[in-house]
Amino acid sequence: MSVMNGDGAPHRAEEQNGGGDPEHSDEGNEQEVIVIQDTGFTVKIQAPGTEPFDLQVSPQEMVQEIHQVLMDREDTCHRTCFSLQLEGNVLDNFAELKSIEGLQEGSLLKVVEEPYTVREARIHVRHIRDLLKSLDPSDSYNGVDCNSLSFLSVFTEGDLGENGKRKKKGSELEQIDCTPPEHILPGSKDRPLVPLQPQNKDWKPLQCLKILTMSGWNPPPGNRKMHGDLMYLYMVTVEERHVSITASTRGFYLNQSTTYTFNPKPANPSFLSHSLVELLSQISPAFKKNFSTIQKKRVQRHPFERIATPFQVYSWTAPQVDHAMDCVRAEDAYTSRLGYEEHIPGQTRDWNEELQTTRELPRKNLPERLLRERAIFKVHSDFAAAATRGSMAVIDGNVMAINPGEETRMQMFIWNNIFFSLGFDVRDHYLELGGDSAAHAAPTNDLNGVRAYGAVDVDGLYTLGTVVVDYRGYRITAQSIIPGILEREQEQSVIYGSIDFGKTVVSHPKYLELLEKTSRPLKVQRHPVLDDKSEAVELCSSVECKGIIGNDGRHYILDLLRTFPPDLNFLPVEGEELPEESRRQGFPRQHRHRLACLRQELIEAFVEHRYLLFMKMAALQLMQQKANKESKATAALTENGGPQAATLENKGEGGDATATTNGSAPPSPMATENGACESPESSEADLKSREVVQNACKAVGSISNTSFDIRFNPDIFSPGVRFPEGSSEDIQKQKQLLKDAAAFLVSCQIPSLVKDCLDHNALPMDGATLTEALHQRGINVRYLGTVLDFISKTPARTQLDHIYRIGIYELITRSAKHFFKTYLQGVELSGLSAAVSHFLNCFLSSFTDTVAHLPADELVSKRKNRRRRNRVPGGGGGDNTAWASLTPTELWRSIVSEASSYYHFTLHCETVDQAVEKYGLQKTTLLREISIKAGIQILIKDYNFDSRHKPAFTEEDILNIFPVVKHVNPKASDAFHFFQSGQAKVQQGFLKEGCELINEALNLFNNVYGAMHVELCACLRLLARLNYIMGDYSEALSNQQKAVLMSERVLGIEHPNTIQEYMHLALYCFANGQLSTALKLLYRARYLMLQVCGEDHPEMALLDSNIGLVLHGVMEFDLSLRFLENALAINSKYHGARSLKVALSHHLVARVYESKAEFRSALQHEKEGYTIYKNQVGEAHEKTRESSEYLKYLTQQAVALQRTMNEIYKNGSSASIMPLKFTAPTMASVLEQLNIINGIIFIPLSQKDLENLKAEVQRRQQLQEAMKSEEQQEEESPLELEHKLTAEQERQSAPTGAEVLEQQASA
Repeated sequence: MSVMNGDGAPHRAEEQNGGGDPEHSDEGNEQEVIVIQDTGFTVKIQAPGTEPFDLQVSPQEMVQEIHQVLMDREDTCHRTCFSLQLEGNVLDNFAELKSIEGLQEGSLLKVVEEPYTVREARIHVRHIRDLLKSLDPSDSYNGVDCNSLSFLSVFTEGDLGENGKRKKKGSELEQIDCTPPEHILPGSKDRPLVPLQPQNKDWKPLQCLKILTMSGWNPPPGNRKMHGDLMYLYMVTVEERHVSITASTRGFYLNQSTTYTFNPKPANPSFLSHSLVELLSQISPAFKKNFSTIQKKRVQRHPFERIATPFQVYSWTAPQVDHAMDCVRAEDAYTSRLGYEEHIPGQTRDWNEELQTTRELPRKNLPERLLRERAIFKVHSDFAAAATRGSMAVIDGNVMAINPGEETRMQMFIWNNIFFSLGFDVRDHYLELGGDSAAHAAPTNDLNGVRAYGAVDVDGLYTLGTVVVDYRGYRITAQSIIPGILEREQEQSVIYGSIDFGKTVVSHPKYLELLEKTSRPLKVQRHPVLDDKSEAVELCSSVECKGIIGNDGRHYILDLLRTFPPDLNFLPVEGEELPEESRRQGFPRQHRHRLACLRQELIEAFVEHRYLLFMKMAALQLMQQKANKESKATAALTENGGPQAATLENKGEGGDATATTNGSAPPSPMATENGACESPESSEADLKSREVVQNACKAVGSISNTSFDIRFNPDIFSPGVRFPEGSSEDIQKQKQLLKDAAAFLVSCQIPSLVKDCLDHNALPMDGATLTEALHQRGINVRYLGTVLDFISKTPARTQLDHIYRIGIYELITRSAKHFFKTYLQGVELSGLSAAVSHFLNCFLSSFTDTVAHLPADELVSKRKNRRRRNRVPGGGGGDNTAWASLTPTELWRSIVSEASSYYHFTLHCETVDQAVEKYGLQKTTLLREISIKAGIQILIKDYNFDSRHKPAFTEEDILNIFPVVKHVNPKASDAFHFFQSGQAKVQQGFLKEGCELINEALNLFNNVYGAMHVELCACLRLLARLNYIMGDYSEALSNQQKAVLMSERVLGIEHPNTIQEYMHLALYCFANGQLSTALKLLYRARYLMLQVCGEDHPEMALLDSNIGLVLHGVMEFDLSLRFLENALAINSKYHGARSLKVALSHHLVARVYESKAEFRSALQHEKEGYTIYKNQVGEAHEKTRESSEYLKYLTQQAVALQRTMNEIYKNGSSASIMPLKFTAPTMASVLEQLNIINGIIFIPLSQKDLENLKAEVQRRQQLQEAMKSEEQQEEESPLELEHKLTAEQERQSAPTGAEVLEQQASA
């Protein structure tokens, strides 16, 4: 579809200006990739006191990376201050290995201890502390340093690889305890929270030291400095020995100081050691023993459990963790560690310079692009972390404002070279747009704009680093600072755009030139507006978008909040009427603010939709012309019909060639394909075809008459913006386009979302995944009420129960969050935990008595003490406890009214219990959703929500409040292209090639993102699936294990994605004969799913079928039936009683009954299945035949059993009884069924089939290539396209082997 304006999906835009490199073709890429992966070699490393060992290195690595490896290895991890020497020469840390002379296979590198400096001594102490804490999860609970939780190893008992405890394969059957805990069984209503974080036995802390802290004698006085003292440490060993230690240039030794007397002389013996660990091992036997145990365990953990994630993930639950003394943590809290990273010279980081310089890196070939993307990604994730930390500091009151004289709402802050502003409407800037509501929406809109311009990536156009943080009820925007902006007034700086929403407007040729390049991918129309002197000014963005040239000479654009056009469904304009489709649904509706914009995804979908419409119309008109012409020339056509028709087809060409791209000139009408001289008729036909294109353009609202090109003017309907007289016709056109787009959202996108949910193409499980599904289709969350109304009017309403319920959860918790935001703003820091617990009680607890929720004694006594300090009346003391008067009734009334005013949806409930009753909700899910949205962390324990005698939460249950952070996610474009072409190959049936491409994508993703990222997760999952299909079970297991760990760490331990990863892993475990592990993983997945969305969800049927099959395999027939019958019920509900899934469910249940020798029940279920197969796929289909065979077999068994019974009745105990066969299913047959229900199909193909399949796929590819090349020549009439499309459809209706393979790839 190279014809389309903006080229379809947003990531294509990168190609258009990726430095204009011609080698975006696959061959080019593959060549380059090979260059990157130079072959590695092995070097020997000799460290003091250890045997030399081999280390595999690659020429690209830096010497520094060997340092990192040594600091991580069990036997050398206690060294930090050393150099590597090759034949006596010290290697430069930042040199690449390939640049070092004489370094080759088998070289010996010596580890040489170096003298300490203060910096090195600090690094050493910090590293030792990290090693002591390496198994301690408290950093993950507290959400610091990019640590996050993972529980997979609890269920797999260590690593799943060959080296684990996996020796007892044969005898495993007897030892499995298959009974799940009560709360996991189908039908259980109990939802305990505690199992969410199972106890990891490795986390029971082994104590190595009681205390390790900086001594109060620091820093060393001058005379000791001259003896080489760098700093003093104070320790208490496990044996209660108090020691004072000197860190000197030569290492660490005991000195003679005590707590109260300073005596820096070395003790006798002083135990001087180069490393702290060596010193402590000599004076404390417990330290020596426990430290080595901890290091053994640390090294055994999967690396993915310890690597830092790129962005911080917060856990909404945590156990009560003991707060231990920790000198490094204490020091970090009071020095801004992000201000000066240890290894960066100079003080603070210039974020703006770093963000912009990385963008300017060259990107001509793959290695350059990888370097550039890696740098961009790294700086972004550092910036997001710094901005988050700064935002919290600002709200907690730890940063001085740059305008301290003004009232708090208007203050702005600078910290660590980042500019912070609060999301309030200061100076009535947004007065006409909706005040504070608009000021709250603007930062996220602006962030979407930054994201869009960043993705287009035009050379020379710069945006600011932007992070939006919601914390303690406030919204903070953190931005990098344009050099020089703080020294000048805004009026002087802005040379493009408007600072007063369009009253005064300026423009600038350079900005127009740069923005013109983004105009097409972002679908923004260049347009004139009037300034205050009523002169026309050209713009290529909305008026608020400001252009400022920084002191560094770069062209910055900021305030991108209106990059995308307004959403007229939520913007009533006087005198304008929306199309019928919108009006029918009750639009336009009043919204809180006037900044409601359409999403980029919607614009893309709308343009694509219009493009298809355009092609259809053009084709239709050409057909009509052709028909007219043919009817005239019937006589002539009787004999030589062929050529005449052919020439006619070619004539559509000239006019339509212009319709291909926005700017290409039409080729001359005379040049036809066959080069024959044309009759004069052709020019007439040419005029006609031009007319056709013109009509089609007009009909779809294209801004050009000669080609398809839809762009939007973002300033239409902006208050205060005026347009020149001459452009009124254009403005009308634009208004119509906006109305059509708004109607398109309601009449196409919402129904298509609901259809996708019905077909189970979209399977949201919680609020986040529902929001994602909406956003992918360009539907804003403010349409949630509309979506729910649409669902309730759908004929197949019960098959959408799960979507409806998740929508209600989302609606309630978002409305509650809106309320919670303003509620928190009135709470002072000392009352925070009490206020949050009170809010949660009002929201979730059945306890209605409103007085008792104040933790009486503590607060009351505090109040009294405060009064005595005679506080100034009205000094803000009174309203600080306003929150305490909130009642459940009042909160739920607010939620209902918010749902109605914001989402236009009527909730029929006045209390939490009515909501639970009416909509089938569960309180744990409500708790999870509100905690994640509001950033609350609660104590993990089993709450009693339903008690009518005491509230569910106390203030001790609220552990923390976290920020909720939105930022740009830079993409790895090349890796993404590889991933996509890999997927395409797999779908065409080339598994091997697909596998290679996806492995390649994995390497590139790794290169850009580091080892942890969401996109790596998808890569690993697909890879594991391919390994499995190709029969490499152990490789599948290892890749899937990585995918699960990564999903837990990057998305969260109970994210829907993680649940699915657990299911896949269980399947591969089963295939590898690890049955008990497979069951544990499935039970874990079921537990998580119950927490996240409850039992009534189509995914649950798949999960239960899996569990039931595994249980059947281990001969737990009764348990197996409970799960399989539940799966049958859920499948019948969500897929309809006549679906093939239900038939399969019946068959699985019948098999278990057969194993139990209950043939009557088995027959009954198999008959149901047979009937479905017969009606759906016909008598001849193999499924139907298999089913009827099985029925015969069951009938024979039943008859045999009946005979035996009769025999017993007749002859009493002397009867000769035929021994009955009770069949335990074979593992192979269970695995086969597991593969079927999980959508994995192995196709036994003969050699001949394979040849045919390959030929067929190649034929298709050639056809696609042909189509592509023709599109590139851009000389193809819509008519031919139409022919091709129909031919393609006819061919596609006959399924091929490739499609069977396709199913397994897409499943």
